[in-house]
Amino acid sequence: MSIQKTFSGHGVTRRHFIKSAAAIAGGAAAALAMPAGVRSAFAQGDEVVRVGFVGPRSGPLGVFGEGDAFLVEQFNRHMADGVQVSDKRFGIQLILADTQSDPVRASQVAKDLINGEAVDLMLASSTPETVNPVADACEAAGVPCLSTTAPWESFYFGRGAKPGEPSPFKWTYHFCFGVGNFATLYADQWSKVETNKKVGVLLPNDADGNAIRGLLLPELEKAGFTMVDAGPYENGTADFSTQINLFRDEGCEIFNTFPFPPDFPVFWRQAAQKGLAQQIKICQLAKAGLFPAELESMGSLGYGLHAGAYWHKLFPFTSPATGMSSRVIAEGYEVSVGKQWNQQVGANASLLDAAVAALASSGNPKDKSMLAQALAGLKAETAVGPIDFTSGPVPNCATTGLVGVQWIKAAEGPWEYDLNIVSNAGHPFVPTTADMTAYRVQG
Repeated sequence: MSIQKTFSGHGVTRRHFIKSAAAIAGGAAAALAMPAGVRSAFAQGDEVVRVGFVGPRSGPLGVFGEGDAFLVEQFNRHMADGVQVSDKRFGIQLILADTQSDPVRASQVAKDLINGEAVDLMLASSTPETVNPVADACEAAGVPCLSTTAPWESFYFGRGAKPGEPSPFKWTYHFCFGVGNFATLYADQWSKVETNKKVGVLLPNDADGNAIRGLLLPELEKAGFTMVDAGPYENGTADFSTQINLFRDEGCEIFNTFPFPPDFPVFWRQAAQKGLAQQIKICQLAKAGLFPAELESMGSLGYGLHAGAYWHKLFPFTSPATGMSSRVIAEGYEVSVGKQWNQQVGANASLLDAAVAALASSGNPKDKSMLAQALAGLKAETAVGPIDFTSGPVPNCATTGLVGVQWIKAAEGPWEYDLNIVSNAGHPFVPTTADMTAYRVQG
């Protein structure tokens, strides 16, 4: 297993960051390649907190981790003096591991970080296929774990917790949107375009799909929508003719899906070939449709697609762990990575934000029990907005907001697409930027 270690680096002001942005790409790569044994710049006698950071940085889900090198570089600069805990200052060493988009490997790299690197805290991000196996490994080993970017229901109930019963988890904590957030978002967003309220639903046979099928679809039916569920399918399916024919024949004017990102372009191209895309007025994506690269691969078929956003460059929040506003995070990512900003860079910044807040409030971040208690009562400001584990829907979980967005052809600038905020019922602190329009096949 390849484990990449990095200590925090030197401080930087926003002005210096903007001026030196062109050099960040190389600096970020260097940060991830730092060898073990490099000393951090902390006073002699101070301790270092070792933090594992697990995510998919290659494979089908690798796009979720494209901004991690950039974030680590900024974290190292901003957190150069470590974190103050009571009357003592602790350095922070991030140790990164790549799941390669494989749940089995996710579990293994987590165990390697626990047993081989003796991490004090584990961080995990991006889909249940990453979060759940990492959390299970930490729960078994008694290591505090904080995660994000997977519906909280898939984290909590998907790992064996039962409604109405005490939490079976002592060490693992998660913050993210949930089914209730989607229900609020969709009821509002889908009201902005006139339709027959018939919704074709394409859900995979995985933790996300099963949670959505069992919890979200009934809520949308209560809101007045007719759900046409094509049934579970396997990730990587190459032929969606059966599902497309069902939605077309049922007259669905809304389409909603939670697929692996590579699967949606396959489906939507086939939907256009068979006439379904021309019938759809709202094409609502989740899990897919988060990244500009997905849209770019579809050409004009991507113009007008709808989605939810858990972070946007116009969010009015700042990341305490990197010292950057949401807009500066997006700008820095584009310079560093050479690609258009995406939602996950802000979400992963929020994970670092919450981790620093937990370390600071723990009393002793080298004591795993105290650190777990800090997570249980954590209230923190992050790049995605405030999180509060004391008011979560269930123990071990806190929720974050969603806004409705629509991909459009960019009017100017270096990127093909722009992302309008069209609905904010689930995140009222975030202003909308445009009216939502119906999807229409171009050309």
